[in-house]
Amino acid sequence: MRLSPKKVQILTLVAKGFTDKEISQKLQISERTVQTHLSSVILALNARNRVNAVALYKHYHPRWDVL
Repeated sequence: MRLSPKKVQILTLVAKGFTDKEISQKLQISERTVQTHLSSVILALNARNRVNAVALYKHYHPRWDVL
């Protein structure tokens, strides 16, 4: 499973503890766009929620540099 660079960027910010609003401001996109990307990520990873999506992505990509 591959995620687009934008989706990985958003998931990285989620992993760092940013809220949807903070992510939208940082990336200069709407909060709804952030939520849409996250929904897509959760679906692609077959995750239960955003926290589970972060854990699954890290499991599948152990070299993912979150911090």
